[in-house]
Amino acid sequence: MLTEKEEIRDYIRKKYAKVALKGSNGNSCGCNCGCNDKPQDVKHIAATVGYTENDITNVPQEANMGLGCGNPVAIASLREGETVLDLGCGGGFDCFLARNRVKEKGYVIGVDMTPEMIQLARRNLEANGYTNMDFRLGEIEHLPVADQSVDVIISNCVVNLSVEKEQVFKEAYRVLKSSGRLAISDVVATAELPEQIKLDLKMIAGCIAGAEYINDIKVMLENAGFKKVQMMPKDNSNEIVKTWVPDKGIEEFVASYIIEARKQ
Repeated sequence: MLTEKEEIRDYIRKKYAKVALKGSNGNSCGCNCGCNDKPQDVKHIAATVGYTENDITNVPQEANMGLGCGNPVAIASLREGETVLDLGCGGGFDCFLARNRVKEKGYVIGVDMTPEMIQLARRNLEANGYTNMDFRLGEIEHLPVADQSVDVIISNCVVNLSVEKEQVFKEAYRVLKSSGRLAISDVVATAELPEQIKLDLKMIAGCIAGAEYINDIKVMLENAGFKKVQMMPKDNSNEIVKTWVPDKGIEEFVASYIIEARKQ
């Protein structure tokens, strides 16, 4: 019999498997794939959360499925030759952007728990012939990545989906090199979520109900060992969140945040 955590993971995995099978055909629904079933323009969604036209056109188009609540690559200050890990890589959109920054001397690893997403990402990789990228099937709570092997960790609206967020941060700390850094975009709770939202699996898969209170996220990061934790809302957070569940006032409870931290 499935435990509650296993049931949530299974539901999320199945939801994102459907998104992967749809791909970038315009039927995506932003980060909130569980709550808004109306087809949306993935390019418009990407632009809204912070990607430039250059970002959108210079990666495999099949990698952009309109997922996310920000642009972690834009805040990560990636340098040529660095090794980058993307938690919950999906079809590889942010991974391909990261590769453009670290260039041939760098290396990019994407991890995702949904087989269909990894298959899509690998097809995108094969079609482009890159040799310094790797997509691995695995849970972000148990990363298939060696200790102290990564310079930078990025993630886009994925940690909120985890039912063991502190374990995610502990794993992130483990795989980062000394002086490595974390740069993620995610949804956090800014007020107590109503109980009916917390128990709604669609809202959990839609990056809303699983959002952790902002101060608790900071404590989790510090408990994992991170220093210099910085958290700030995106300027257009309300605009982003409102599109997920229109006319429900969700933006009063959650917000899209930029979260940065360092390993000393």
